Amino acid sequence: MYTMTKEEIKAYLNRIGIPEVQPPTLSYLVELHKANVKHLSWQTLDIFARKPAAIGFQESVQLILHGRSGYCFHLNGAFSALLHSLGYKVSLHHAGVQPLGAEPRINSFHLGLTVNLLNEQQEDEVWIVDVGLGDMPYEPLPLLMGTYEQTPLRYKVMESEVITNGWRLEHDPLASFVGVDFAPTVVQDLEEFRPKHHFYSRSVESPWFNLFLIRQRQALEANELRGCIWKKRGLNGLEKIELDKKSQWLEVLADVFGEPLVNYSHQERDELWKRVLAAHMEWKKIFD
Repeated sequence: MYTMTKEEIKAYLNRIGIPEVQPPTLSYLVELHKANVKHLSWQTLDIFARKPAAIGFQESVQLILHGRSGYCFHLNGAFSALLHSLGYKVSLHHAGVQPLGAEPRINSFHLGLTVNLLNEQQEDEVWIVDVGLGDMPYEPLPLLMGTYEQTPLRYKVMESEVITNGWRLEHDPLASFVGVDFAPTVVQDLEEFRPKHHFYSRSVESPWFNLFLIRQRQALEANELRGCIWKKRGLNGLEKIELDKKSQWLEVLADVFGEPLVNYSHQERDELWKRVLAAHMEWKKIFD
């Protein structure tokens, strides 16, 4: 796994609002996880814009350092490099997300992470770490079977039914997918994930190829911008807001999702907005 330089670590921590390096403890891991999901949105906009980024550890770290984000391979890849560089024992796993209407599977279309830590009794504990899911857990989850409340969403950790000794993260019924299954075997590199990324980012059969989607989690709120529809799920339920003006859409992208499109020219932003608005208008024709 890629080991970041001291300068890269400092820049990454600055990007997610963490003031200083601390020893690799559970409390610091929780702080890092929350800051990562708060400041770095999960997004398909680069795929939608036909500007997909590479998923190597170093490339994903540089993506973060240059004001960008990505989807699971980028976000979990960069975060695993950060944790490794801070002294955590982090492991990579093959995983598979179960969309609504599909069966559970482990197909390496998701990069899973775990962290091993010693507790106060010097016993080894395993934590599920995932900053690369669309409406992600806000904090790490112990790899112990049970239900975990992270308002406004609830998660369940259970045994996987698709692989021996694997585990499953069951998502909140109100969330965007059913769950994700993880294989127990530790993966040493990203090679098996590269063809999956190529399909996701370049194939017309990819679910993300023609879908503008960006998601972000905060302590008590989950946000999603799908095309021109901004969904906010919080303590008071779900609120939907239609963004049909370019200035408003760009403002929400930057202020809510932390995505100011720093590597997009004015012309590229205009073209991106036109495609999003055109798709939105077609969608309205169907449902009006």
